[in-house]
Amino acid sequence: MAENYETINTSEGKVIKAWTRGVPFDENARRQVEHMANLSIVFRWVAVMPDVHLGKGATVGSVIPTLNAIIPAAVGVDIGCGMIAQKTTLKAKNLPDNLRELRRAIERAVPVGRTGHGHRDQGAWGNPPEDVLKEWKKLSPEFKAIIEKHPTVARGNTVVHLGTLGTGNHFIEVSLDEDQNVWIMLHSGSRGVGNLIGRYFIDLAKKDMQTHLKDLPDKDLAYLSEGTKHFADYVEAVLWAQTFARVNRDLMMRHIVETLRRDGTLPPFEVTEQAVNCHHNYVQKEFHFHRDVWVTRKGAVSAKFGELGIIPGSMGAKSYIVRGLGNPESFASCAHGAGRTMSRGEAKRSISLEEHEQDTVGVECRKDKGVIDESPRAYKNIDAVMTAQSDLVEIVHTLKQIICVKG
Repeated sequence: MAENYETINTSEGKVIKAWTRGVPFDENARRQVEHMANLSIVFRWVAVMPDVHLGKGATVGSVIPTLNAIIPAAVGVDIGCGMIAQKTTLKAKNLPDNLRELRRAIERAVPVGRTGHGHRDQGAWGNPPEDVLKEWKKLSPEFKAIIEKHPTVARGNTVVHLGTLGTGNHFIEVSLDEDQNVWIMLHSGSRGVGNLIGRYFIDLAKKDMQTHLKDLPDKDLAYLSEGTKHFADYVEAVLWAQTFARVNRDLMMRHIVETLRRDGTLPPFEVTEQAVNCHHNYVQKEFHFHRDVWVTRKGAVSAKFGELGIIPGSMGAKSYIVRGLGNPESFASCAHGAGRTMSRGEAKRSISLEEHEQDTVGVECRKDKGVIDESPRAYKNIDAVMTAQSDLVEIVHTLKQIICVKG
């Protein structure tokens, strides 16, 4: 298969490999990737995915392999953010003509969003259900070990956010595949506790590198080095947060399925064995080019040969279940979505409510100004993104959403 990437040489002689043919790769994001690639800790090159766009410190849609160090800001504050998709035995013909009640049932099953200052967080449990408490009991011993060393982390929301969606671009969708099978898919991460762990260790990395911060192109690229106490503590905390995120998605999926079964709107159904649960904001140790390296995927999905993954489009576009091709040049990675072309502020200023309604025709979703920043026009064309990475993944299923619940 022909290689799709472009090789870019930085001003300092380092290498970037970018799968961006036919998709926007703006100058600000390109400059940010160059800053990352020029770091002495980077192994071989930084791989850029077709959904690339400007991030805080590290570029979203990038794969950053590092030797003996991790950049906490590259992992980010939505640690373990990712996707889960589950195929059901339902067919399109089993769904009601009006999908609004199904959307409302999903919103009842999973706490969504949050309220403003001074009000109870509607995106958290008031009284967590029994299965949430059971899963938290498994997670809590390691969390206690973490907060014994770093008490600040104890202030994060934990059990009350386990099994909840969150805000921003997090979502729950009901979709149809090419054979009119019904799928349930959702996007979320480690919620409040992951956010706090991320911010806390980003600050620690800056403090540890205080005398060398001036040598970095961006202070958010401060890193923790192997052999130091804070490195070991970060690895413990970040891996725990990634487990929290995976369990969080599993619980939400369970609650949605149980609610739809009880709702009375749908006939009896089962979920199939084809389930995918994958991170796209995370770090882990992997073996590449004869070396053990830390691979940070900042808005990217593992795409080892034969591995299933999920690449969602915007709330009015298609999404894909994919199988990895194990391309070593991308460190066996692929895009995590469509990728933004507009900042949230720009989207709110430039996209009209009429345009949003037009772009989400046929999708049961919110069509108010509160979700304009997530409107399809704020994102790249998902078909162009898929074409740009045809040497990274193959498409297994094409999904088109019919219900979308936005955080």
